Amino acid sequence: MNFDLDADQRDIAAGARDFFRGSASPAAARAGLEGGALEPGRKALADIGFLGITVPESAGGSGRPLLDLAVVAEQGGAVLAGPSLVTAARAAVLLADAPDLAAQLAEGGAFAVLDGPVDGSAPSVDAADATLFLGLDGGALVVGEGEVVPGRPLDATRGLASVRLTSRRVLAEDAGELWARARQVGAVVMAAEDLGGADRCVQLGVAYAQEREAFGRRIGSYQAVKHMLVDAWVGVEQLRSLVWWAAWAADCNPAELPLAASAAKGCAAASFERAASTLIQVHGGIGFTWEHDAHLFWRRAKVDRLLLGDEAEHLDAVARLAVAGALGA
Repeated sequence: MNFDLDADQRDIAAGARDFFRGSASPAAARAGLEGGALEPGRKALADIGFLGITVPESAGGSGRPLLDLAVVAEQGGAVLAGPSLVTAARAAVLLADAPDLAAQLAEGGAFAVLDGPVDGSAPSVDAADATLFLGLDGGALVVGEGEVVPGRPLDATRGLASVRLTSRRVLAEDAGELWARARQVGAVVMAAEDLGGADRCVQLGVAYAQEREAFGRRIGSYQAVKHMLVDAWVGVEQLRSLVWWAAWAADCNPAELPLAASAAKGCAAASFERAASTLIQVHGGIGFTWEHDAHLFWRRAKVDRLLLGDEAEHLDAVARLAVAGALGA
């Protein structure tokens, strides 16, 4: 059995890496804190086809598996790109039976998926600049326009805002299971973005430890620094395995998705925050400054820890599903 990415997925990852490095950066994330636009933005993501990766070909998308979207999302997370591919992943699941709206999504339509009541949602990803909102009203899946109330962002790249729907059209009755699956898929993609961010933190920390000198030695030669970086690296590699498993489960074994998605999201919360904190520590005094990029990764780690369910919720779900025999099934 092959537990690695195939050649096509590695090519997709390489192409995504080139695209994101050329169109987004931590500098743009910093500018977002001061009111700047998200980069690369919806249009660029739509033009290159990333918003439609999991949208069916009949609706103008690529009809590719979630694992392909996850490897793209990892590269976006490495440069703190926005908007999030989490929204595209969730919306593609919810709009599977609405090809007209799915086509709008693939073309760069400004969608957001609301968490919480549609009459006053919790802060929701990519809602700040969205014009169409998907929500769960009772048990029905609805879409409509809304009144947007942005907050003061800790991480502007997530586009968080609360929304109250001002119009609604029912897309599906009794959509609870569909909504849950979309949330699980979103958790997998968010974990993939966090994997990219965490991996980048470790890379930056290692590079700095190899060049910075203190007391006549490079700081990477000190055992305490080595241990911090190795612990962060181990967390990244554990998260990588969980993300690939969860994405594979979404594509090939949906019965495992609830367990795998929660495992990946729960691990992402801790792994990304550890890597971001390690990056700050390795850089010492400069790591705490506004001018350095380290705090931008730390901001996203802190925000993502609470989105789509916090670490405690997902670890509790893993425990309950494991006890219930989810893996044995």
